[in-house]
Amino acid sequence: MLLSNTARQAPPAYPASGVLPSAVQPHLAEFERFLASQVDDFEPHMRELVRYILANHGKRIRPTLVFGSGWTDDGRIRPDLVHAAAIVELIHLATLVHDDVLDGAALRHQLPTASRKYGASVAVLLGDTLLTQALKIASDYFTIEVCRAMALATRRVCEGEIHQTLERGNSRFSVDEYFEVIALKTGELFSVSCLLGAQVAGHPAEYVNVVSRFGLQLGIAYQLYDDLADFCGDENQIGKTLGTDLASGKFTLPLLYLIERLPETEAAVLRRDVLAGLATIKDLTVRMNKHGVLVAVRERFEVELRLGEDALADWGHLPSTTRLLELAAYVRGQAGRLLG
Repeated sequence: MLLSNTARQAPPAYPASGVLPSAVQPHLAEFERFLASQVDDFEPHMRELVRYILANHGKRIRPTLVFGSGWTDDGRIRPDLVHAAAIVELIHLATLVHDDVLDGAALRHQLPTASRKYGASVAVLLGDTLLTQALKIASDYFTIEVCRAMALATRRVCEGEIHQTLERGNSRFSVDEYFEVIALKTGELFSVSCLLGAQVAGHPAEYVNVVSRFGLQLGIAYQLYDDLADFCGDENQIGKTLGTDLASGKFTLPLLYLIERLPETEAAVLRRDVLAGLATIKDLTVRMNKHGVLVAVRERFEVELRLGEDALADWGHLPSTTRLLELAAYVRGQAGRLLG
């Protein structure tokens, strides 16, 4: 039952953490087994390629969101949540394969990207096959409503990527437009991960809406962390090619904040240098530190993350809320290590 406004309390604080919530690890292990079993669905000549993508993965945040939002008192491993987690992860992996083609990235999770290993043409088609496998799993195990939610989320992710791609080289790209893009390209899949987990677990409709909002805010915060890492991260630690956004003419929040803080003449020169490929990560990072940009992005990250945590304030009595707040603490810990 939803707590009354008079009983509303701030969500409990969780210290920044460097690891995913330990309670979900058995669920993630079952998810990994199910995901690996999907390889046999592909034609024999495709299986090595699919295994490579599945092995070349990151932190599994989206599956963890499915399990967290779908958590119940007994904490048991539910096959329906495992299937939902596999759907969102396959969609996520497909978008990464396509992104790496668009950005010309060479490294992803400390391994060559699919486009670097197999070529751009194969990588595009490989991403397409992962998307269609996600749709197959959805149609095998879930209702039309779940399939519709996943299709809508996937479309919106693509719309965000298209918007950003069309704005490459637009030196007048605004902060508002930036947040519109990341809400789609990153926030949407975080949001639907939470929505699916809560729906499948049978949580109340009000809670489904709340965790969807939490997921959106967490996704926005995570993209801020990712964009921050481009300027103050270490490629060996982050595990992917850094600086691809700058090289491709994308204006992310650190760069937009720097432009806002410069005199107009100096800002115009910077815009010109970025478009001409003359700006370097090293030089920009020095200037960002000088003007307090990296700290400002970190502060905006905290604002967005806290908005997500605050959305859960009326639902602290549910064990799923505990799991989600633990995941927020993990993301906070990741960002904290960038600036010390």
